[in-house]
This record gives sequence, structure tokens and C-alpha cells, in this order.
Amino acid sequence: MEKERMILGEGCFYSMDCNETGLNNNIIVCGGSGSGKTMSISEPRLLETKTSSLVATVTKRRIVKKYQPLFKERGYEILDLNYVNPLESNCAYDPLEYVESYHDITFLAESIVKADPHKEKSNADPYWDKAAISLLSALIAYILMTKENATFVDVLKLLDSLEVDNQGETIRTSLDSRFEYIASKKPGCFAVSCYKSFSCLPARTAGCVYGTLNTTIDTIFTPDLRKMLVKKKKIDFKKMASKKTILFVTTSAVNPTLNCFINMFYAQIFKQLFEYAEQCPNGMLPVPVHVLCDDFATGSRILNFTEYISIFREKRISVTLLLQSESQLEQMYGSGNATTIINNCDSYIYLGGMDLKTAQNMSLRLNRPLEDILYMPIGQEVVIRRGQRPIITRRYDIQKNELYQEITKEYNRQLKAAERERTNRNLSTLKEDEK
Repeated sequence: MEKERMILGEGCFYSMDCNETGLNNNIIVCGGSGSGKTMSISEPRLLETKTSSLVATVTKRRIVKKYQPLFKERGYEILDLNYVNPLESNCAYDPLEYVESYHDITFLAESIVKADPHKEKSNADPYWDKAAISLLSALIAYILMTKENATFVDVLKLLDSLEVDNQGETIRTSLDSRFEYIASKKPGCFAVSCYKSFSCLPARTAGCVYGTLNTTIDTIFTPDLRKMLVKKKKIDFKKMASKKTILFVTTSAVNPTLNCFINMFYAQIFKQLFEYAEQCPNGMLPVPVHVLCDDFATGSRILNFTEYISIFREKRISVTLLLQSESQLEQMYGSGNATTIINNCDSYIYLGGMDLKTAQNMSLRLNRPLEDILYMPIGQEVVIRRGQRPIITRRYDIQKNELYQEITKEYNRQLKAAERERTNRNLSTLKEDEK
């Protein structure tokens, strides 16, 4: 069986076999915008993925189109989850597919409510989030109790139908009769309990909670995203961990609201993979899964990530986290959690940047003057592996890779062919118009 390598820089090639290296395969990559994270880290990871499953977040569609033929040749199932143009996807992620318990309902509701990036930067009372989580949990539980083959679109429609009258002292809603009926059949059920927590609130408070939830839902679940949930086949995370699979997740570099949904997706995939590994006889996934997280700290926090990353290795899960700076990670996760994340990555690549705090930390790690780090030449990088002395080297030059050259040549050929076809089609249209 062909072994996979971890390419971290020129001359820095390492085995991905944790038993062989004694290290985990979690990687932190720090580098400012334009420092080469995609060309020197992300694309080499794609080239080296041969036996494991990979979830790759990309902002450039050319990468998806360029590498699909390679993975088809390697016998991979190819999944394309396109959040920029959802209807172009060949699969869909429906968060309701993975709800199997009351705990899962709460986890999903919390992931959605806390996915809004603006909340991380506000000083709002966490009470509002807790109340919104309770309301969303009630709606999810109601749909699961009353509808077969339910999807999250059903939950969204139920929320759309919710009308709140908060003019009096007590709140009245358009869903009261539905929950009253369930309460008459199963008075102590989870859906009724969660709904009571919302309906017992003072009228004005309940109205604010409803507004908070509605705003978050509208931000995340766009009309095209709702259509994708209905029309496309659903991703099976367990299948990814038992059969070689590549999942491309396309997001936008200029639309931060997409990061809300994608980080919720990450939260659930880590949870599902961990729980599936727990069910396996040896407590490990049959096929290792690596998750490549582009712009990891620019969206919103991934729920429970700091807890999961500490146990990834034993489950055969690993991540590559692409950051612009350590300060960015600290701002998103807090100082303590940022330290925990870094400490659980046995490989660290520094590609340079303007962030002073990151440079100071790197100066301490290398025991070198701060100015050496701040004025590091373009194209140079630092590779740190736990238990080894740091290596100062050059970024990996993927353009010298023979396989990359072949893929690029074929991709450019296809682009030219498509351009010729477009030109011929346009000429035919012009001729028809002239007639």
C-alpha cells in the first residue's frame, strides 16, 4: 500500500503514520495573506492523499476542478459541497440527518445559534443565546416527533410560520395549539419542555429571543442553501470514514456569513466521526480522515473544538489549520483555548507575517532575535515538529512536482478546449442572429 507523506517545506517530508513518528498529524500553519499557504501546504496535501479520506475547504473553484480527475483515478468517491453556488453541488449537508438523541438536538441548536460571527465580538448577555437555543430545540424536536423523513428545511418552514404576539403581558404564538396538542399526549416530552422555557418568558423578552433566532437563521440558511438541502443527496460521514472519499467544501473569501454554516458543519462532522470511531471495535476509524481547514479563525468558533482536537489522534482524525496569525486564533477562541489548540498540533509552520505577537512567540520558540523573525525573507519558512529542533527552510515549490505539472497541463488543456467551445458557440449565435 502506498504511504502518504506530510509535505511541510523544501526537504521537510514526513510520514503520516502516527505509530511510526510518535506524533499526531495535526498541523498549524501561520502566514499572512499571500504568504503561500494554498500552494505550499494545501495543494501538496491533495497530491499526497492516496489512502485516507480528506475534507478540503477551498475558496478557489479551480482547485476542485483541477484535482477531481486525480482522485477519480485513485478510486475515490468525490463529493462537491459548493456553498458559493449551492445548486452546483453534487451533495448536501443536512444537519438533521445526524440527530439521534436529545443531546444531539441541543448540540445542533447550539451550533446554529452560536454560529453567527457577530456574537463572538459582542458583549451581549449569554441568556439570549440560551433562550434561542431552547426555542430552536423545541422546533427541531417537534418536527422529528411529527414528520417522517424530516429534513432541516421542515424546521426552517416551521420557524417561518411562527408568528409572535408580544403585545400583552404573556406571549402568544401561532404554534401554541400544536405544542398544546403534543403536551396533551406526551406532557413531559423534550419538545414541550423546551417550548415551555420560551413561552413562559415575559412578552417583550420572548419577542427579542425570537428576533435573535430569526436573524441568525436568515443569515445562515439562504434560499439557494434551502433548495440544496432538498434536491441533493446527503453526505454520509460514516461512509467517509470507511471508504476513501474526498469532500471539497467551497466557501467564499468575501462572504463571511458562509463561514457560519461551514463552522457548524465542522462541529458536526467532528462529533459524528468521533462517535463513529467509538462504535468501531478498536475505537478507531477504519479509514483515517484529515480535515483541511482554510481560514480557520476567520468565521466563528467550532463548538467543542478544543475538546475534540486533544483526542483526534487516537480516533485517526487529524486537521490542518490555516491561520493568518496566532492573534487571530486567540481573538476567536480566547487565550486559553488558542493555547490548547496550538499545543495539540505537533507540527507548526510559520510562513512570515506582520503580526507582532506571532513573531514574538516565534522568536521565543527559535531562541532568535525578534528582528530575525519580523524581517524573514519572502519565501522562507520555519518548520517546528515536537521533539525536534526547528528547521528554517524555503516554502515547498509545488511547481517542480512532476505530478502537479501533469495535472496543471491537463487542466490548462481542458480550459482552452472549453474556451474554444464557448467561442464557437458564440460565433454560431451571431451567425444565426445575422440571418
